[in-house]
Amino acid sequence: MRRIRLGLLPKVIIAIVVAITCSTFFPDFLNRIFVTANVLIGNFINFIIPLIIVGLIVPGIAEIGSGAGRLLGITVAIAYLSTLIAGFFSYFTCDAVYPYILETGSAFGEYGDISSNAIKPYFTVEMPPVMDVTAALILSFVLGLGTVALKGNALKRGFSEFGELITLLIKKVIIPVLPLYIFTIFLKIGAEGQVGMILKMFIKVILLIFVMHILLLLFQFAVAGMISRKNPFKALYTMLPAYMTALGTQSSAATIPVTLAQAKKNGINEDIAGFVIPLCATIHLSGSILKIVACAVAIMWAGGIGYSFELFGGFICMLGIAMVAAPGVPGGAIMASLGLLSSMLGFDETLQGLMIALYITMDSFGTAGNVTGDGAVAMIIDKIYKKRTI
Repeated sequence: MRRIRLGLLPKVIIAIVVAITCSTFFPDFLNRIFVTANVLIGNFINFIIPLIIVGLIVPGIAEIGSGAGRLLGITVAIAYLSTLIAGFFSYFTCDAVYPYILETGSAFGEYGDISSNAIKPYFTVEMPPVMDVTAALILSFVLGLGTVALKGNALKRGFSEFGELITLLIKKVIIPVLPLYIFTIFLKIGAEGQVGMILKMFIKVILLIFVMHILLLLFQFAVAGMISRKNPFKALYTMLPAYMTALGTQSSAATIPVTLAQAKKNGINEDIAGFVIPLCATIHLSGSILKIVACAVAIMWAGGIGYSFELFGGFICMLGIAMVAAPGVPGGAIMASLGLLSSMLGFDETLQGLMIALYITMDSFGTAGNVTGDGAVAMIIDKIYKKRTI
C-alpha cells in the first residue's frame, strides 16, 4: 500500500494536539524525559544558528552582487523596500490591535517568564556555538562582500557548497525534528497549566495575520497598478493560480513555474519575468516577514516582555536582509530568523520554539503572499525596463 506522506504543517498540528492530550495524563517521569529532549534539541538549534547565518547569507550576497547589473540592483532595492513595508505594517498594526484582543503578561504565567520551568530536565548537554550571532552576521557581510569584490570562483564556489550543506542540514535534520521539538514544548506548557492561554493567543494571531496578508497584497498591487497603468484587481486575480499553488507546496521555489506563467499573462515582458520571478522567489519574502514580526510582537505582548519601536525598527531592517538568505523549504524563513530573534529580541529556546510553531501553523499563507507579491514587483520592474528602452 502507498504510504501517506504528511507535510510539515499537518505534522506540527498533530504534534500540538497529541502533546496537549498527553499532558493531561503523562506521569512526571515521562514529562521530564520529553523536557530533556526539548533542552537537547534547543541547545543544538542554538549551536547551529551562527552556521546557518554564515552558510546562507554569504552565498546569498555573492550571488546578488554579481550578474545582471543595474536591473538586478533595482529589483533587489524594490524587493527589500517591499519587505520593509510589510514588516513595519505588521508591527504598527499588531501594536495597535493586540491590546484589544490579547491579555498582556498572562500567557506565560504570573510573572510573564516562560523560561521559569516547573518541570526540569534529567540532564543537559551544553553545546556552545562557535561564535555569537552578532559575530556571525558581521563575518557573513565581510565574507560576502569580499567574495563579490574578489570576483573569483574558488571562494564563491566554496561558500556555495557550504550553503548547500547548511540547506541540506535544515531540510534533512532540523525540519524533520521540529514536530518532536514542538511536541515537547506543548507537552511542558500543558503539564504546567498554560496551554489554554497559548492556544487562544494562537487563534487570534492567525486570524489577524490572514487579514493583514490580504491587505498587504491589495496595497502591493495598487502600487504596481498605479506605476504600470494596469488594473490592479485584474492583475491580482491573474496571479491567484500562483497563490493557490503556493498554499499547497509551501515553497516559493516550487511555485516558480506557475508564478512565471501568470506574470506573463499580466503582460510582463518574457525576459523580465524570467529574470525577476526566480530572483524574487529568493529575496522578496514580504509575507514571511509580516508573519515573523506579528508572531514576535504577539509573544512579547502576551508574555509581558517589554518592546519598543526602536527595538523592532532595527530588527525589521536586519530581518529583511536575513530573508534574502532564507532557504526555499517549508519553515526556511523562520529558521533563518532565529539568530536575530535571539540576539535582538532576547528570545530563549522556548520562545523560539513557540515562534516556530506559530509560524509554521500558517506557513502556506506566508508563502502564497510571497509569490503573489512577486507578480507586483515584476509589474514595476517591467514598467521601469520599458521606460529605459523607449
